[in-house]
Amino acid sequence: MRPFGYVSAPDLPTALDVVAAGARPLGGGTNLVDLMREEVERPETLVDLTRLPLADIEELPGGGLRIGALVRNGHLAAHRLVRSRYPVLAQALLSGASGQLRSMATVGGNLLQRTRCPYFRDLSADCNKREPGTGCAALGGVHRATAVLGTSEHCIAAHASDMAVALVALDAIVVLESVRGARRVPVAQLHRLPGDTPHVETDLAPDELITAVELPATPVARTSRYRKVRDRASFAFALVSVAAALEVRDGEVTDVRLALGGVAPRPWRASEAEGLLLGAPATEESFRRAAAAELAPAVGRPQNEFKIELTQRAVVAVLRQLATERSSAERAEGTGGAA
Repeated sequence: MRPFGYVSAPDLPTALDVVAAGARPLGGGTNLVDLMREEVERPETLVDLTRLPLADIEELPGGGLRIGALVRNGHLAAHRLVRSRYPVLAQALLSGASGQLRSMATVGGNLLQRTRCPYFRDLSADCNKREPGTGCAALGGVHRATAVLGTSEHCIAAHASDMAVALVALDAIVVLESVRGARRVPVAQLHRLPGDTPHVETDLAPDELITAVELPATPVARTSRYRKVRDRASFAFALVSVAAALEVRDGEVTDVRLALGGVAPRPWRASEAEGLLLGAPATEESFRRAAAAELAPAVGRPQNEFKIELTQRAVVAVLRQLATERSSAERAEGTGGAA
């Protein structure tokens, strides 16, 4: 590992000053430190944020939640209000890593983790994300785990975060702060598609820190699920994942939230599918039609073409499960919960 400077920030203003001077923020370090060891990342200075008061989960007026950027993934997954109001988020976090990693990884760091494309981590390989203008080795190499939506000729790497997929489905807002002030950005707009600048991965300015994530009060989120399809049942990155929430009344979809992971360079909001589902019958046929429409623009390659059909099947399976649960809840409401 190369030598680097280290600053332990005692408060947020100090942290913002140091970041504005070019330091890289350090929370749990579960991604950044690994990349430093491999010399993919070579920061001159790190600023340790762990002393900052950003590790609380607060209930907002109206029923939403404000989650500090330093909240550990394990704590967030276990939180009583997250499990009851946003089960899709708890499930995404629990599927994302081992207990040891969840106890270290932070919410802010999870959102900013970098791709697990093997060519990004291989200094001998061409990678526009790591070194702009060198090419994309995945295009002609091993690309089974790469993206099929939102790619470009410059990069086909898939985004790695499970948590971010759930947050996109929940219309979460990320709070960014710098010495210039604060701003709020939808998580769905935080990450960029590669285009011809795949090394520019987020909308974060160089001097900005993530200080919190806000979840709006979303009644439909109580009936939500996260499904992750991976090569093995232990903690592996998603080939395909689906974050979904569904509200059904009298057999009709009255509200739906849908986001996909493992298939795009950023968490993918399935807006086309949502539009087709809203007001449609909550049937297998509707689910299949919506999933097919969302994946229609997908571009598969020899090793990852399977992701297109796999994603459609996963979407249908999750929506079917939620519709069944919602129908059972309706019947229970109609009988007053009597057996």
